[in-house]
Amino acid sequence: MSSREDILQSIRRNTRVRYEKPDYAPLEEEATRYPDLEARFKEIMTQVGGQAVTLKKGDDINQVIKSLYPDTRRIASTVDEVTTSDGKKLAITCATFHPDDVETPGELDGIDLAIIDGRIGVGENGAVWIQQDVEQRAIYFISEALVILLDRRNLVSNMHEAYKRIDTGEYGYGVFISGPSKTADIEQALVMGAHGARSVTVILV
Repeated sequence: MSSREDILQSIRRNTRVRYEKPDYAPLEEEATRYPDLEARFKEIMTQVGGQAVTLKKGDDINQVIKSLYPDTRRIASTVDEVTTSDGKKLAITCATFHPDDVETPGELDGIDLAIIDGRIGVGENGAVWIQQDVEQRAIYFISEALVILLDRRNLVSNMHEAYKRIDTGEYGYGVFISGPSKTADIEQALVMGAHGARSVTVILV
């Protein structure tokens, strides 16, 4: 038995009064919903310091990525191909390697750009649910810039809707990312990229 289970069992044994979970239905019913989710998501992404762009019909996704980040050299991608909302499959060919080609997370240091798969986008806060789909989860945080590929049909209005759909998959891990990494812990001075990417772009496909 793991130490986590030991702790949980100890809590259960020593809990004398149990309470029912509150009814969240009223909160869900009053949660904000947006008529134009794509426009809302783009607006909030800009406000949190990132950007969201829509892949237009006929666009070369690799050219779009290179035009957004023209100076990148070391590019990792967890995505081999992406399927657009109209069912077209587009291969990701601009990457120089796959993150699981390395043996240790430390070898990912110095990545200019990581291309990753987004599962859900949230209109109210610009957060994107990333489900771990590679062994080296450091890829989501160590790269200087992130491009998140997100099916526009997977946009939801609020976190209530998102939580009903999230999955942690094979690796049992996932994370919400909303724009670039930001912190102002020291002297209230804003620092970008302290705990993650300095730049984040979501491409809606």
